[in-house]
Amino acid sequence: MRAAITGIGGYVPDYILTNDELSRMVDTNDDWIMTRIGIKERRILKEKEKGSSDLGVEAVKELLAKTNTTPDEIDFLICATVTPDMQFPATANIISDKAGIKNAFSFDLNAGCSGFLYALNTAAKYIESGTHKKVIVIGAEKMSSIVDYTDRSTCPIFGDGAGAVLLEPTNDDTGIIDTITQVDGMGRKHLHQKAGGSLKPASHETVDAREHFIYQEGQPVFKYAVSNMADASVKMMKRHNIAPEELAWLVPHQANMRIIEATARRMGINREQVMINIQRYGNTTAATLPLCLWEWEKQLNKGDNLILATFGAGFTWGSMYVKWSYDG
Repeated sequence: MRAAITGIGGYVPDYILTNDELSRMVDTNDDWIMTRIGIKERRILKEKEKGSSDLGVEAVKELLAKTNTTPDEIDFLICATVTPDMQFPATANIISDKAGIKNAFSFDLNAGCSGFLYALNTAAKYIESGTHKKVIVIGAEKMSSIVDYTDRSTCPIFGDGAGAVLLEPTNDDTGIIDTITQVDGMGRKHLHQKAGGSLKPASHETVDAREHFIYQEGQPVFKYAVSNMADASVKMMKRHNIAPEELAWLVPHQANMRIIEATARRMGINREQVMINIQRYGNTTAATLPLCLWEWEKQLNKGDNLILATFGAGFTWGSMYVKWSYDG
């Protein structure tokens, strides 16, 4: 028995933050951002009273409607996020309540930008064990809540959004075939949020020092992301004897256009085989992979070979081989 993705839902806020608007907030411009990152615009959740759960629940509602599934049928839900509504309870619990899911257990998973792939792998094990039949996996992020819009090196990168998939058991040759996941904790010094945890609780000093925003050292992150995301993807292709022309789609984490292009080159595939929407949504962290699947769903066919690839804070990274389970 395998776990198969049987449906996708997605949601992005209406407000579009363009490069031109950003250039009026911080010393940057469209050419600088496009050359270094490849992002033209990103979506921002402007309502102050809303958080990641509000993004996630919209994706879940669409998913349930598209798959003709009732909330009572769901027996497990995971939310991958680095921007939970609050420290506790879990954002997954809040989404379950808002979506009317009452017969499931749920929890959050934090693996940085790799969160959705790690959560998908975790959920698949529950399906494969035979204990659960309908599982929802969500990537939901309100990254604008931890972005410093005076920091030109990070503020152009991130956006808000959410995506959700339904996992169900299948006995055919489709579904989640294999997963590679790895971590190197030394990467934490290059990409993290300095304050707000138990090591450095919130205080007047941490707020004044602007330590509750994203801290990223661009060059080390770029170097490790290119090598590790590409290595994991190439390893997966070799492990399953997938020739470049046999791969229907690479679904890469949308961190940086140059990272995506470098990964594709290492895999020997062309741009037409790569899902890319970073130019419209930016880096939505745990939401990038499901948002790609959501946008490309109509182009997917049963039996298509997909490789999902990711890299994130931790450092965390990995790849997943999926044989698509339905015609979009």
